[in-house]
Amino acid sequence: MPSDPASDHGLHVACIMDGNGRWAGRRGLPRTEGHTEGEENLARLVRVAVQRDIGFLTVFGFSTENWRRPRPEVRHILGLHEKLFGRVAELNELNVRIQWIGRPFDSSEARTPRYVQRAIRKAISDTADNTGMTLTVAFDYGGRSELVSAVEKAREDPDGITTDSISRHLYVPDLPPVDVLVRTSGERRVSNFLLWQAAGAAIYFTDAPWPDFDATELDAALALVPTP
Repeated sequence: MPSDPASDHGLHVACIMDGNGRWAGRRGLPRTEGHTEGEENLARLVRVAVQRDIGFLTVFGFSTENWRRPRPEVRHILGLHEKLFGRVAELNELNVRIQWIGRPFDSSEARTPRYVQRAIRKAISDTADNTGMTLTVAFDYGGRSELVSAVEKAREDPDGITTDSISRHLYVPDLPPVDVLVRTSGERRVSNFLLWQAAGAAIYFTDAPWPDFDATELDAALALVPTP
């Protein structure tokens, strides 16, 4: 599933936003302060991405494995996602459409609290008419879980399990292939993120923790994408 930067959807940048806790630790702050700054930096980066005319920005907000973190930290992150999905006025100002990718709310394995579900649904509805960049937030998301779900549904297709049938049954079927995948904070792995969509992507690794990922870093990542 190779990436096609020349397609009409515009560039698709995906970010694994790692290093919030380490950013805070280096400053003698609680880990929660790092997550707060990470959410603020995402808001800043959305503005930069719009300026760069990026078509799709997808960010790894909370994985299926993150539920194992200490309960106070999880509660804080949940509150930040409620705040993120509540930035409707800002997103509308930027003409940004927001969407969500993750385990469906009606899944027996889904763990997204109802108040976050409400915030997600409202943000999607309130920005649905925007025609600029699409911001996709991965919450309660795991690439393996997505593929298992897609394959199970593809079994019932008339053509059986094929590349096309799996693609049709992904959580967000119209999410285009990733052109460049970003991983911050010195890690060199993809961590179960968009395994299908990022199969042909360039990968940009940086030592900068997510709160320090800025326009210069984004431009360095974009430089990895071949020009048509």
